Amino acid sequence: MISFDEAQIAQWLSPIFWPFLRILAVFTSAPVLSSRAFPMRAKVALSFLVALAAQATLPEAPVISVSDPRALAVVMQQVVIGLSIGFAVRLVFASVELAGEVVGFQMGLNFAAFFDPSMNTQSSAVARFFGQMASLLFVVMNGHLMVLMAVTQSFVAFPVSPSFLQELASMQLQKLGAEVFASALWIALPMVGILLFTNMALGIISRVSPQMNIFAIGFPITLVVGILAIAITLPMLDQPFMALMIRVVSLFGVG
Repeated sequence: MISFDEAQIAQWLSPIFWPFLRILAVFTSAPVLSSRAFPMRAKVALSFLVALAAQATLPEAPVISVSDPRALAVVMQQVVIGLSIGFAVRLVFASVELAGEVVGFQMGLNFAAFFDPSMNTQSSAVARFFGQMASLLFVVMNGHLMVLMAVTQSFVAFPVSPSFLQELASMQLQKLGAEVFASALWIALPMVGILLFTNMALGIISRVSPQMNIFAIGFPITLVVGILAIAITLPMLDQPFMALMIRVVSLFGVG
């Protein structure tokens, strides 16, 4: 009769179980991958498949049984690192959406807000449009592969161990907050400049011709100019988006 002891079972399952937890945490927090249209069972199955396929590239990890007193700390480490990767990628999308909010404010379209079920908040039409463009760029430019690469390389930068607070402190995710605002302003700067020039021209027209109702013609002109500015600058969105993705994945040992 074939029998297995706890040490053998831990030696078989430990190399797969801990990467599985980290990858599952990424799939539940990263944009696009954490969509509600993606069933949870499919996320669990895909996380296990990725953890199994990545075994050849992962470094040798210590064997820690589930009944070990250190197991809870290791589980916390995997969840914290996985959520950190998803949160960092979410910041890239937040910078693009913030640029859309700034552009929508300049165009006067911030009143056209509706409920965003993905974030459970109100978002403007322009911000939602920029968010959808970021999702398309994420898929087209192999952003999902960059996320998986960041997950696999994170096991080299942050190996499996009971200490998860040190890894969280070494990531320094708080520095990405400043980059979100800076990148959003850089993305929105061309469109904001065009709209600012348009508002200045409308102001000059209102001074030259006071009898003209500037409020009646100002909004259609600003709206048309804003849409044209978005159409002109939108093809250049891939460069700042990719630069932000490279900056994010470099936090976890990629590159």
